[in-house]
Amino acid sequence: MNTAEQHLKRIQDKLQQLLKNYAAMQKENAKLKEELTDAQQKASAQQKVTDELKQQVSILKLSSGEMDEAEKKEFEKRINGYLKEIDRCIALLENN
Repeated sequence: MNTAEQHLKRIQDKLQQLLKNYAAMQKENAKLKEELTDAQQKASAQQKVTDELKQQVSILKLSSGEMDEAEKKEFEKRINGYLKEIDRCIALLENN
């Protein structure tokens, strides 16, 4: 083989290796995206559980009379927010 043919052969080999690497990276990228989605879903579920537990703690404190004024105001604010959301939902249902 002359040098031009050898050079062309090396370029083809490198191109084949690049294509293999590209395919491997695409596969890894897809796997990582799937793992990220799963992790985000788990984090969201854990956040929901945490929020529910915080609400339960607030209710228990209120029922046992252990809330200080700041906690009572925050609890009332949260309840008022829920009531507004319920009112908004009712209004949407009445309009339909």
